[in-house]
Amino acid sequence: MAKNSTIYKANLSIADSERNHYSDYQLTLACHPSETTERMMMRILAFALNADKQLAPAAGMSDADEPDLWQKDLTGAISRWIEVGQPDERRILKACGRADEVIIYTYGTKPKLWLESVENKIAKAKNLKIYSINAESCKALAILAERSMDLQITIDHDEIWVRSENGEVSVEVKRLR
Repeated sequence: MAKNSTIYKANLSIADSERNHYSDYQLTLACHPSETTERMMMRILAFALNADKQLAPAAGMSDADEPDLWQKDLTGAISRWIEVGQPDERRILKACGRADEVIIYTYGTKPKLWLESVENKIAKAKNLKIYSINAESCKALAILAERSMDLQITIDHDEIWVRSENGEVSVEVKRLR
């Protein structure tokens, strides 16, 4: 964990009817000093959307050779590489070369503009999926953030709900690629 990071503990109760996955997870996340609460909550959402016992937070903010989340198989090979934000094309291509599957969750107000700027350079990447999270959803999720939080996450086809003691947020996710 990075020096001077803020530590967050999140208890997740995930009900994903799309994948028939129902489980609880405890995450400990270091929020890097340069990371916003909004981005940290996007990492939690990315975890929930891909929840698996082998999926783990990585040192993406402080180590250029690691993603935000990754899933390794029993041999240590990277089966899933997950990024949050708008990585540059070199990072995307490097990830596509190292992992079986690469997923990017972009968020904010201009994800399509970012995608247009890298699309030609990443066109040959066949193991890449890109999703966009609605900007209003991101801001609303940041309001739910606490140093210790219990989140109930329901995923039912195109509907995603995140609930805590502080409220409930409907999250809109669109596949861009």
